[in-house]
Amino acid sequence: MAIAKAERLMNLALCLLGTRRPLTKRELRSSIEAYVEAFGPGYAMAFGNGSADTGGDDAFNRMFERDKDDLRELGLVIETVEGIDGDVGYLARRDSNRLPPITLDAEEAAALGLAAKVWQQARLAGAASGALQKLRAAGMPLAEDGADYDARQPHSALEPRIPAHEAAFEPLMLACRDRRPVVFDYRKSTAAHPEQRQVEPWILECWRGHWYVAGWDRDRKAERVFRLSRITGKVRSRQGRFTAPVPDHVTVRETVESWAGETATGTARIKLRAEHGYPLRARALSVRALGDGWDELEIPNGHGLDAWLVEFGPDVVVLEPAELRAEVIDRLRAVAKG
Repeated sequence: MAIAKAERLMNLALCLLGTRRPLTKRELRSSIEAYVEAFGPGYAMAFGNGSADTGGDDAFNRMFERDKDDLRELGLVIETVEGIDGDVGYLARRDSNRLPPITLDAEEAAALGLAAKVWQQARLAGAASGALQKLRAAGMPLAEDGADYDARQPHSALEPRIPAHEAAFEPLMLACRDRRPVVFDYRKSTAAHPEQRQVEPWILECWRGHWYVAGWDRDRKAERVFRLSRITGKVRSRQGRFTAPVPDHVTVRETVESWAGETATGTARIKLRAEHGYPLRARALSVRALGDGWDELEIPNGHGLDAWLVEFGPDVVVLEPAELRAEVIDRLRAVAKG
């Protein structure tokens, strides 16, 4: 029965770590069971006379090079040493394959675990999982996938999974990494139909369960932030380089907070149906019962509050300011026409 690849790689790693001198391919071929089984005497018998040895050498060399590359990909430092007689040998020195002391505290370890969760549905899932495995092997106390978080731990309030279900996430993540311009169709909350945007993406950030990308809008010649769930169709890459400099610090969250009304520029008074609109009540500066099933609330007023109030439909009536009341009425009329 053929020996599994994982066992073959493990035996090769142990052999390279355990030797005090470089081992040649010939020595490794004759000392590792998987190679002996695959390319031993039986291999020559199977091919008969003639070119059996040459064919066996070529097949072994290909397998050995793949195995060596796989071990290096996993992080094993393998040295190639040329001997006096010209033979090439291999070894993995223990001092070169020992992790330095890891001094992450509980909060830093939790942040690393959470960051790795982001890539579970993207192309970097394998690399992220491998990184966590190396940290666990070094004794880092990271929570296992699917494990319950202990409420007594300082990171227990953190969400253990950060979803990235939008189809635009992976192409935008790669475009941010490679500094590639992109084109996509984007539907604003106030627009009935999507519009094409040409964007130089800088950074992705998750805020309150939604992913946003910040970058340079080529058509508007200004910095813009786009919510991924409002991107329709495919994100298409474009040739060429960025035309605008990438800032050292991109304030995605601050920009989104401002647009969503989280950055208050004043206050507003609204009527809210009793036992409704609990998110509004959580932000209220004051609440006064009006009777007849209605309450009066004073809430922070900022850009984007009109769009949020519309979501509560007939349960909300804006009292003041007049500008906010007019904006909410306009939005409701647009929804009714649509």
